[in-house]
Amino acid sequence: MKRGGVGGANTKTGLAFELKTDLPTFIAKQNGYSIHNIDRNTTRSRKTGKITIGTKLRKNCFRWRIDYQGEEVAQIFQQDGLYRYFDEIEGYDYTKIISARIKPDEAIFVIENNTVFIIEKKTQSGGGSVDEKLQTCDFKKKQYKKLFFQLNYEVEYIYILSNYYQATKYKDVLDYIISVNCSYYFEYLPLHKIGLPV
Repeated sequence: MKRGGVGGANTKTGLAFELKTDLPTFIAKQNGYSIHNIDRNTTRSRKTGKITIGTKLRKNCFRWRIDYQGEEVAQIFQQDGLYRYFDEIEGYDYTKIISARIKPDEAIFVIENNTVFIIEKKTQSGGGSVDEKLQTCDFKKKQYKKLFFQLNYEVEYIYILSNYYQATKYKDVLDYIISVNCSYYFEYLPLHKIGLPV
């Protein structure tokens, strides 16, 4: 549930990506969707910066193509899969754009709305370091915007939070997330919010 919204999955579409799963597994189970491994090893020369792209697909996949009714609608990136995607773009060198990699839990580029949605999942059952990580969304969104600026992609930053974060003590940080144009949902994310066909 988004703050101020109504609980439960979207009943019109029935498609809600839950906190306890990952996006590729979830999408692969939906009617009309198919998912394909497109993750290849890339190697960047430290001296020249030249990139070599492997010919075989990686077994531990962190990048997928999503098709809906046979047509590509999106790509999913997790962790280093995002940077292997950048490595495949001719003349693009992310090392000259940001000083250190930031790795998304999940990121999905939805072709129809030309937007990359960064999805961070946070669970907690007691106070700790995750609390402070919620306050980093503004910086991280700006870093992702720098990364995608040359590609002319929009960027949205979304948290999927466990119900633990509905406690009163998180009101200020949740208000902050909204104030810096990021968003959050509790336990699930309705797929229509990121523009995937439903």
